[in-house]
Amino acid sequence: MKSVIVGTAGHIDHGKTALVKALTGIDADRLEEEKRRGITIDIGFAHLDLPWPDGEKLRLGFVDVPGHERFVRNMLAGVGGIDLVLLVIAADEGIKPQTREHFDICRLLAVRRGITVLSKSDAVDAETLDVVRLEVEEFLRGSFLDAAQAPIVAVSSLTGAGLDHLKQALAKVAVEVPAKDSTALARLPIDRVFTMKGFGTVVTGTLVAGTIHKEDELEVFPTGKRVRVRGVQVHGEGAEHAVAGQRTALNLAGVAVEELARGMALAPTDTFRATNRMDTRLLLLPGARSLKDHARVHLHAYTMETVAEVRLFDSRELRTGDEQWAQLRLRETALLLPHDRFIVRQLSPLLTIGGGSVLDPFPPARTPVQREVATFLTTLTNGSVEDVLSARVKRRGVSGLPIRDIPAEMNIRPDQAQRLAAGLAGLRQSGQVLIDGTVFTWVSKIVQEAVQQFHDANPLVPGISRDELRDRANVICKKMMRERMPITQEVFQGILHSLAQNKSIELTGDVIRLPGRGVVMRDEEAESKKIIEQAFATAALQVPALNQVLAGLKLDKARAQKLVTLLLRDKVLIKISDQLVFHESALANLRAQVAAQKGKGVARIDVGKFKEMTGVSRKYAIPLLEYLDRERVTRRVGDERIIL
Repeated sequence: MKSVIVGTAGHIDHGKTALVKALTGIDADRLEEEKRRGITIDIGFAHLDLPWPDGEKLRLGFVDVPGHERFVRNMLAGVGGIDLVLLVIAADEGIKPQTREHFDICRLLAVRRGITVLSKSDAVDAETLDVVRLEVEEFLRGSFLDAAQAPIVAVSSLTGAGLDHLKQALAKVAVEVPAKDSTALARLPIDRVFTMKGFGTVVTGTLVAGTIHKEDELEVFPTGKRVRVRGVQVHGEGAEHAVAGQRTALNLAGVAVEELARGMALAPTDTFRATNRMDTRLLLLPGARSLKDHARVHLHAYTMETVAEVRLFDSRELRTGDEQWAQLRLRETALLLPHDRFIVRQLSPLLTIGGGSVLDPFPPARTPVQREVATFLTTLTNGSVEDVLSARVKRRGVSGLPIRDIPAEMNIRPDQAQRLAAGLAGLRQSGQVLIDGTVFTWVSKIVQEAVQQFHDANPLVPGISRDELRDRANVICKKMMRERMPITQEVFQGILHSLAQNKSIELTGDVIRLPGRGVVMRDEEAESKKIIEQAFATAALQVPALNQVLAGLKLDKARAQKLVTLLLRDKVLIKISDQLVFHESALANLRAQVAAQKGKGVARIDVGKFKEMTGVSRKYAIPLLEYLDRERVTRRVGDERIIL
């Protein structure tokens, strides 16, 4: 059964709710105050099954919206997910202010199909009805409701005149509505939250994409709360699942009514991210006052509303009837995805002034370059899915785009993201991060050059550490590309792996060097290295102070220290404390000497016995014993050591 959502629109008291009741038999006014005052205050719902041309049924879900200017915000909460609109105009009043505003809202939301209904046809004579029809045709000319392509049907909810004609027109238009994607990631903007006795927390909304099953785990946006679907209803009937395009009620476990509200949304866990800023194409309606840069507006998208600050990219002012790139900075976070439509209204007086579509829900925090932003947003508007992904990856520069972020940035399933990432030419995949191929090559050259520069400046050091190399490469990228984002660890590891595979660098543990490059020493440096090693080798455990040994060399202090670092790296010398360095052979002899004591029946040794055995003073004895503890030759128990 195909499901289509039909929304009403029109001025107050033009008969929208009466029309829905006449069509469906359901009174969409559910609030006591609505019945007492005789006006629609909040959105209401009804449904109708019609025969489809092929013999199956067509299910229409109606979203009835208030017409009073004070309740346009409620109207906006209901109209966001509709497939077609019934623009209701009373034959005895004609076009009124909210007729125009509701019609503008439908156009801004890119509603493509609809029917114009001349209600209360019984209240006027045939001649007046013809005059109203001509007025309406002129008003709608050139729009999606142009009489040349969209029917205008006169009806009377009181007498039933024209209702059969309207049902036929509804079936014909609804058949033309393309089916929503039930395989996409599910998203349900919440329009009602309540408690039902025996069930608990219930939410309702129009399922705008995907499928939701019983027992699914969903995430509440923007709070991040996780909930479980205990039960599903579609148009008031129990179901195992709901699909895109259906009015849906969900019984939720794991959340209280107080934790939910209209404007929140439900979606699969670990897929989307809430945002508080978005780059858009913003249109200002003809007749609206000019909108200045940094102006604040009311923003409506699906059931969500908040205050947003407008940042214009092209100029300091958006004039009436014009459009341009703009960033909207939201007071509260919300779930917004590419191609979502939105409406903006003046703060005061409350008037609908424009709207547009979300292009980039995750723009960078930095101040953009106007030309680059225009090019990027144009690609998002007109490019293929491959073009869009390439542009998003390129924008991330040396940081790359994690594949896990693609569903949120492009509103596609994770498996689609993986396939798209694997098959797109011009991109490189480093772990689970995508990076532009040109950028990858460029950064690889920078990394290689940074290793070369390190070798040139440090001939006595065998190579550069990974962390230092990444820091150096980031500094160069920042200078050359004004790149603020760092090279991520995954991208850096991918570059190192690629360079190593091509034999452009060699990796030895944490050390990176160019092929064939080791320590390059001059004659005096080689001689000094031998002197240092010999000084400690001959001293055994009675080692001299390191600074005294270095002071006797013909080298400057910096080069002498590098020689010590080299000897320590090669484990020829071993530092056992901040002040004491021993030759490896002396420590090996010490370990053997202590182990031999156990063979002689000595199980324990204290500081005094250790000094007597080795001939060293207490200054050396304590650090040496602590070294033996670390090497698991001995274990300290009180003032003694047990020989292991």
